[in-house]
Amino acid sequence: MHQRNGWEWKAMQFGIFTVGDVATDPHTGRTPTERERIKAMVAIALKAEEVGLDVFATGEHHNPPFVPSSPTTMLGYVAARTEKLILSTSTTLITTNDPVKIAEDFAMLQHLADGRVDLMMGRGNTGPVYPWFGQDIRQGINLAVENYALLRRLWREDVVDWEGKFRTPLQGFTSTPRPLDGVPPFVWHGSIRSPEIAEQAAYYGDGFFHNNIFWPADHTKRMVDLYRQRYAHYGHGTPEQAVVGLGGHVFMRRNSQDAIREFRPYFDHSPVMGGGISMEEYMEQTPLTVGSPQQVIEKTLAFREYAGDYQRQLFAVDGGGVPLKTALEQLDMLGEEVVPVLRKEFAAGRPAGVPDAPTHASLLAAREAERARTTEPVA
Repeated sequence: MHQRNGWEWKAMQFGIFTVGDVATDPHTGRTPTERERIKAMVAIALKAEEVGLDVFATGEHHNPPFVPSSPTTMLGYVAARTEKLILSTSTTLITTNDPVKIAEDFAMLQHLADGRVDLMMGRGNTGPVYPWFGQDIRQGINLAVENYALLRRLWREDVVDWEGKFRTPLQGFTSTPRPLDGVPPFVWHGSIRSPEIAEQAAYYGDGFFHNNIFWPADHTKRMVDLYRQRYAHYGHGTPEQAVVGLGGHVFMRRNSQDAIREFRPYFDHSPVMGGGISMEEYMEQTPLTVGSPQQVIEKTLAFREYAGDYQRQLFAVDGGGVPLKTALEQLDMLGEEVVPVLRKEFAAGRPAGVPDAPTHASLLAAREAERARTTEPVA
């Protein structure tokens, strides 16, 4: 962590991501209302800033049992109640959202949040969402590629003429408002298993976020290595300079046995994790860490062994029916005991050529430096 021109820049960003599911707490049998769940997500975001985390990211879903169908509405509300927190998404559906609306919504959010905005492009995990928005799931990858190509132009060109396969043409179109300071939000491309998305992130020199919480380390390594190699192939820098983010899933108590005892019902009732291998086997094979803060530190630091030095670490703490009170307790432990150690340990031995985590300030500074370089008179 250091200062440049009055801005605080961080080598790594730590934060929270949520999918916004409404689930029954297996300990009490109680299911929160949609309103309670939405308010809980806001409380988690505010707590994240209070305990010194850097990022809050919300998913985008349009079906029960999920509530975050309008991420920029929630993030705009959180922006008004925070000062430093970077507001992001853990999925913005590039396949079924209109690129014009994405361009407008996130530029508006940029202005309201004074630049504390980025977003993660993804295809989501709900197949029926495609026909709900007039699209064909069989065109998922093609939609992601074409829609993002248009989005980039809308943010970077004041007047756009465009024609493609999946939406009506644009003639002389200007997206408003324009990005803050003429700098579009930083984009992460999120993927679990699609090499085409890693390739897309590499092609544009964007970030690649591998949401690895359900996957073994060797799969994560293959996906991140592919992105790094292709990033270098396209001339954006060395593989080590590629911008990588990872997920994590934690449940902590002071005593690891207490954590295991309390979390096991959440694991067993999870539609994603439960019903197969044991929780202990699952923890061995995936980033899930149920235990003490020290165990979370050790497991997270090990991510660097197979993913290299990376820029963003987001944790899930509130899904599967975990009540708000418990989620906030997780955030207290992250902020007080886990993240300060992770910041120090990840910074130790970090090569000088590895870039810091991207922010609006760093992107603006990079643009100004490039302008100065290209306009400097030749002696």
